[in-house]
Amino acid sequence: MWILKQTKGKKKKIFSSQSKLIVSQLNTRTEQRDKLQRIKSGQQGWMLFGGSAYYVSSTTKSWEESRNDCRQKGADLIIINSEEEQNFANQLKKYMWIGLTDSENEGTWKWVDGSQLTTSYWGPNEPNGNRKENCGDIKTFKTQKSWNDEECSHTLSWICEMRLPL
Repeated sequence: MWILKQTKGKKKKIFSSQSKLIVSQLNTRTEQRDKLQRIKSGQQGWMLFGGSAYYVSSTTKSWEESRNDCRQKGADLIIINSEEEQNFANQLKKYMWIGLTDSENEGTWKWVDGSQLTTSYWGPNEPNGNRKENCGDIKTFKTQKSWNDEECSHTLSWICEMRLPL
């Protein structure tokens, strides 16, 4: 009898854990759906491109303030993963923050998600700021290699990226 009670308790715990996981996944999907519906309706000024939604600011802020604004929108500063995404960002023709920094370790550039920079589009003689310029931006958009390092306290426009579920 004790074995039966123990087995029933385990089954109940397993069922309860699976139920919690399903509810959590459903809540996440619902939040993602709601975000996508707001983006599609154009209420927030978002643009869709290649599996992500992008928001370009109309004001200027420091890199950290820009990142905080993106996070409040459920996104983060853009992580440029491809030539197509770089071209997309350049065609916006804005001097703007991107999600790149070497503030943790000088000379080791990382994206806001913690991933290492592998493909770069630094402008000529960039990055060049040593310890003063620890945040990345798109400075010129007339050439594909448009990235620049800048003092993080400088105020620029910014671009947020929200990855969308497949």
